[in-house]
Amino acid sequence: MAENSREIVLDTLLALEREGQYSSRLLRAVLDKYGYLDVRDRAFIKRVTEGTLERQRELDYYLDHFSSVPVRKMKPLVRCLLRMSVYQLVYMDTVPDSAVCNEACKLAAKRKFGNLRGFVNGVLRNISRGRENLPLPDEAKEPVRYLAVKYSMPDWLVELWLAEYGREITKNMLEGLLAIHPVSLRLRGNLTEEEREKLLSGLRERGVRLRESSYLSSVYLAENSGDLTELPGFAEGQWIVQDVSSALAVLAAGVKEGDLVVDACAAPGGKTLLAAEGAGRVLGRDVSEEKAALIRENAVRMKAENLEIQVWDARVQDPSLLGKADVLLLDVPCSGLGVLGKKRDIKYHVSPEGLRELTKLQKEILRACAGYVKPGGTLVYSTCTINRAENQEMVRFLTEELGFLPESLEGVLPERLLAQKRRVEELQEREELPGDCLTAEQRAACIQLLPGYMEADGFFIARLTCPVTGFGQQDRD
Repeated sequence: MAENSREIVLDTLLALEREGQYSSRLLRAVLDKYGYLDVRDRAFIKRVTEGTLERQRELDYYLDHFSSVPVRKMKPLVRCLLRMSVYQLVYMDTVPDSAVCNEACKLAAKRKFGNLRGFVNGVLRNISRGRENLPLPDEAKEPVRYLAVKYSMPDWLVELWLAEYGREITKNMLEGLLAIHPVSLRLRGNLTEEEREKLLSGLRERGVRLRESSYLSSVYLAENSGDLTELPGFAEGQWIVQDVSSALAVLAAGVKEGDLVVDACAAPGGKTLLAAEGAGRVLGRDVSEEKAALIRENAVRMKAENLEIQVWDARVQDPSLLGKADVLLLDVPCSGLGVLGKKRDIKYHVSPEGLRELTKLQKEILRACAGYVKPGGTLVYSTCTINRAENQEMVRFLTEELGFLPESLEGVLPERLLAQKRRVEELQEREELPGDCLTAEQRAACIQLLPGYMEADGFFIARLTCPVTGFGQQDRD
């Protein structure tokens, strides 16, 4: 391992703590900057940085137990250094404990904290010796705090999920969010069988471990993928990174040849491109030129046709689209709680107040865009979260306030997935799980994909129809 790999991790963690930005963008920039390093060093930097962020609550609990100085009172550099070192001790068996402790002490000295080398070494040695019996809150006395620490989640979020999903599913979700998340590759729909097999063989020859999605044969979970841009089929536009849950949202729309599809919050473009494979014309929009450029980049690479990309704020109604769309895709801005396993520090930025502000934004977008759907047309509402206020409550808003009709997903989505949905609903009916706010018809029109329980990201999909009398006539007059 390059001598400065741990120092790069330390500087990255310090920058994240100091600037409060999301880790994915900064880590990508760091890995690009140090692209000359050996692939093993870059993999180490990525894993330790992401793992330390993901497990921060748990790591801090151990440090508070073994350290005479509480984590909150430590100097930022010492705090970050200890967190990343404890992560290595607990979760990286291939790194010798002695190496972790020695390198941490050397780094402390190098960064002008030589007087704390004994403190750093003592804390890490104590954790190393007690690794087989690390402390956790008493599950019987503090059930919420136990789950929050064990799975490194804010207490309030654990409480929210326990109230909405019960203990068993909440625990499954927490475990699922911490599990390894392979990259999801969706193959372009017009590949011939020969092209498809050649692509899959080429990926496997590069050492990529592939597993076909349980829900869609066009989606593969890829492990050991390395730099995606260097993989077979990327430059040729034969696949795009897209989780199966996102592809299922387009499947739920039932796009037909000749349809006009409007994707109002389209970046990075996965659903837009998939819809374009089966529609007459697709209009993909997002709020900034940066996001629109990302969609265009993917569209060019994927050789997408019958597709137009525009910059447009979805909160602003476009009168020229009223009553025109056969299908409206609304994957609205959300809290992202369903993808915490891939975006590890969302949980440190989200708050109850933030969730309330998001629901206001979502309703604003729904009011502005709902009128685009022609009478008898389809609206698919989706999010990548597992928060009922952003999901089921929005179905109520669409049906009870905006007049849309719920349309059952039976026969539309894969039967394996629908069977899992029914099992959850049966538990709710037997009152073994908390119920929701929906009528039977509304419930049939939507599905909450649950990480750890279903084989996908946490995602919500609802399918609704504009009544034949139309919607928002007053807005068109």
